[in-house]
Amino acid sequence: MNWSDDAIVLDARAQGESNAIGDLFTRLHGRQGAIVYGGQGKSKGPLLQPGNGVAVTWHGKGERALGYFDLELRRPRAAGALAERHALLGLTAVTDTLATVLPEGEQQTQLYDATCVILDHVEEKLLFPILLAKWEVGLLDALGFGLTLDRCAATGRMLEDGADLVFVSPKSGTAVSQEAGMPYKDKMLPLPPFLIGMGEPVRGDVAAALRMTGYFLEDRLLAPAGKTLPEARRKLETRL
Repeated sequence: MNWSDDAIVLDARAQGESNAIGDLFTRLHGRQGAIVYGGQGKSKGPLLQPGNGVAVTWHGKGERALGYFDLELRRPRAAGALAERHALLGLTAVTDTLATVLPEGEQQTQLYDATCVILDHVEEKLLFPILLAKWEVGLLDALGFGLTLDRCAATGRMLEDGADLVFVSPKSGTAVSQEAGMPYKDKMLPLPPFLIGMGEPVRGDVAAALRMTGYFLEDRLLAPAGKTLPEARRKLETRL
C-alpha cells in the first residue's frame, strides 16, 4: 500500500544509529509519522528540518503500519530561517504548535494550505506575527474550537449590522460589543480590529491578538490534554 502527497516537516527523532522517525503534516492525509531510512545522514537529515516542504511517498503494509517515507525536498524553508533569529522563532512556533495539537490522520487541507502561506512569509518580521494571529484563529476553527468574532454574545447584533465589537468573552469565545462589555472589561479579552477586517493593526494590536488566540489554544486544546503552549510560541508573543 502506497500513497504520495505534499507535506510540511513538523519534527524528526532518531531511531537507532542512522534512521529517523519523521513527523509530517501532509495535505491530503493529515499528520503522519513513519521511518525515514538514513534520516540521520548527511543527505536526508537536512530534509527533515522542521518547516521544510517536501514531496512524500509513504510505503506500508496497511494503514495502521508504521511504514516508511521517501522524501524529496520542495521548499527548503529551514535554511532561510536559520539566518534570521526572528524567522527561526516564528517557524518553530508554527511547527511546534502543530506538532502539539494536530491529531493523526485527520485531513486538514485548508489548514495545510494556510500553513504553507504563513511559513512562506516567516522571514518578514512585521507581517509574520499578523499572519500568525489570523492563522491561529483558523487553527482553532479547523480543530473544532472556532471563535465567533462577528456577533455580540450579549445582544446578538452582527458586525455587518454595525456592532462595535471590541472584546471577546473568555468563556464562550464570542465577541462582545463596547457597550455590553464595558461593565465587565477586566474579565474580557481585547478583540483587535484587524482580526475582524476593520483596518490595519496599530501598536499593541498584534501582541493582544496573540494573547487572545494563545489563551484559547491553551484553554480549549492544550490544558485538557495536560499540555501548554510551545516555548517558541510563548517567546514570540513576549518579544512583540
